[in-house]
Amino acid sequence: MRRSLRESSLAYLLLLPALAIFGVFTFYPFLENFRLALYENPPFPGLPSHYVGLSQVGSVLGSTGFHQSLVSTFLFVIMVVPCGLLGGLALAVAAHQKLAGMSIYRTIFSSTVVSSVAVAAVVFGTLMDPVVGLLPWLGINPTPPILSNPTWALPAVALIAIWQFLGLSFIIMTAGLQSLPEEVLEAARLDGAGGWTMFWRITVPLLSPSLFFGVVVGTIYAFQSFGQIDILIGPQNAAFTHTNVLLYYVYNALSVQNNPGLAAVLSIVLFTILLVLTLVQFRFLERRVHYASD
Repeated sequence: MRRSLRESSLAYLLLLPALAIFGVFTFYPFLENFRLALYENPPFPGLPSHYVGLSQVGSVLGSTGFHQSLVSTFLFVIMVVPCGLLGGLALAVAAHQKLAGMSIYRTIFSSTVVSSVAVAAVVFGTLMDPVVGLLPWLGINPTPPILSNPTWALPAVALIAIWQFLGLSFIIMTAGLQSLPEEVLEAARLDGAGGWTMFWRITVPLLSPSLFFGVVVGTIYAFQSFGQIDILIGPQNAAFTHTNVLLYYVYNALSVQNNPGLAAVLSIVLFTILLVLTLVQFRFLERRVHYASD
């Protein structure tokens, strides 16, 4: 009894620094958002914020800017997650072949996961430059330029996010392919299943745990994308309203508009959307997941 109490005390003591860091930098800011959401910014700088209750939440949720941001966010997620997952799966299948030097290609395909957002944004921004970029060299000159174009600005920054997500998606799918039971694949070959049939009827169902994990992680990643838009678009760009995803809206409300109440409301909304989507994914998508032990 005394030994068990001593071991438990030691375990909590070892966890105490981590809990303190989480409390200061995660739990406290999270709870502070709920308080800030009830206070409205003063009409003139230097005056104290005044309590308005939930009326600020209603005004933010009913605003046109919030609706535009919500649409841009979901369009961005719809572009990034499926393309990133399918691209990672295609690269993983290609790199799963038993050929000489394939480890080099695996390293190249997975390298995007460690690439800096700033570096990726600068490289892609240079390629999309209307003067010295790749597009003019190919004879493609959209007007206005692609990063200022209301139609193409969001797909352009989504392309960067897809490229960065490909590395993580490739690693997840490669790990899933390497864990497939070889006896099941061999039995399918002996039964005369072709390559296409084996892929859709055997490989994809067996990869469902990896695909499910990739959807959840990819959704969270897409909702938290920020650097590409901040570096390439920015609030000074004409296409800003079309690429104003929720996370960038939070940043703009806090740093540009100096409105902590608005930023707090948007942060809570973003957290709620992610929580609901994750719960829905676990509630409905996990039903289609087939684990090896099932």
